[in-house]
Amino acid sequence: MKSQKILNDPVYGFITIPSELIFTIIDHPYFQRLRRIKQLGLTDFVYPGAHHTRFHHAIGAMHLMSITLDNLRIKGTEITDYEYEAALISILLHDIGHGPFSHALEYSLLKGIPHEELSLMTIELLNQEFSGKLELALRIFKNQYERTFFHQLVSSQLDIDRLDYLQRDCFFTGVSEGTIGADRIIKMMDVKNDRVVIEEKGIYSIENFLSARRLMYWQVYLHKTTVSAEKMLIKLIQRAKFLRQSGITFTVTQEFDFFLKENLSLSDFRTNPDYLRLFLEMDDLDIWGAVKLWKNHSDYVLRNISQMFLTRNLYKITLTNEPFSPEEIKQLKVKTIKKLKIPRGDIDYFFSQGAVSNYGYLVKDRINILTKKGKVIDVAQAADLPNIKVMSQIVEKHYVCKAKSLNLTY
Repeated sequence: MKSQKILNDPVYGFITIPSELIFTIIDHPYFQRLRRIKQLGLTDFVYPGAHHTRFHHAIGAMHLMSITLDNLRIKGTEITDYEYEAALISILLHDIGHGPFSHALEYSLLKGIPHEELSLMTIELLNQEFSGKLELALRIFKNQYERTFFHQLVSSQLDIDRLDYLQRDCFFTGVSEGTIGADRIIKMMDVKNDRVVIEEKGIYSIENFLSARRLMYWQVYLHKTTVSAEKMLIKLIQRAKFLRQSGITFTVTQEFDFFLKENLSLSDFRTNPDYLRLFLEMDDLDIWGAVKLWKNHSDYVLRNISQMFLTRNLYKITLTNEPFSPEEIKQLKVKTIKKLKIPRGDIDYFFSQGAVSNYGYLVKDRINILTKKGKVIDVAQAADLPNIKVMSQIVEKHYVCKAKSLNLTY
């Protein structure tokens, strides 16, 4: 590079873009699009400061990866410059396939197509554009590189992705319980038998990390108001798709219109790269622009949910530890139909039920501790850490959310 490029990040301070290739990738339209996708979707309805983007997160994760690799080099792990750059590219692009509103619309705008698959296809597309220069980054991302610890740093229970998003989301939401001490965790990392391990003296930092992550899920990611807002958005898109596929046209962006009209499968994306290119033109603004236009639409479902969004008149949500019985659900639906004065067939647009689950630690995807005697053990086996054994249990909560009132006329 003619001169080193530096970004000023609110969480870490100055971040250096380490190579010409990485700078060119960041400059690419597919990556710049991440500036227009919020990291936490609709969470700013609860925490007004949560306006940071996938772009922020990707750059931050790349920065933490560089610090991690520098520390591993100091501890004696040989990492070539080629591997170093590839690992940075792999974490930089790990979320490149996210669509508008990230997780909220992952299974409604596109059914059954996880963002990880779209990220993989996008990296493959970029690898073609960059004449194969992303080949090793791609192998690391797919866990096909023989040095498996690189993939662990990109995707595992203690990966760089989580270290950044927990710190960043904690910073922007103001939820101090999510503080994790990423610097110390990175300092405690090492590689043993090609696997990432944490030195024994870092074990309490790991316990704090797992506890903080669980708290962040209940307080931020699965906050009941966020769940309600996301369900509303899903219902809105479902109605829009139904109307569009019934022959009703909207004034929306060309890309959004295409995905409302079509029901594409993962194999469709794999066989036709143009679908992916079209998807990579979309961001949060496509949806918000449509919502503003739909607030005056003649269809009362589309109009009402859009108006609710714009005025933050969210569905009332009830969260319980026990599942609702079929009879309870039936009664709640009947009451909601009467209250809203809507046709019985439309109730599912204004009523939603389901469950959210959270865990602190999945035993099958180990976090390994390197003891002072050189033995590698699972963090859950550490004798004085009963909390982690408890955190390995999946906690499930059940919810019902329903509209409070409707504007049935103009």
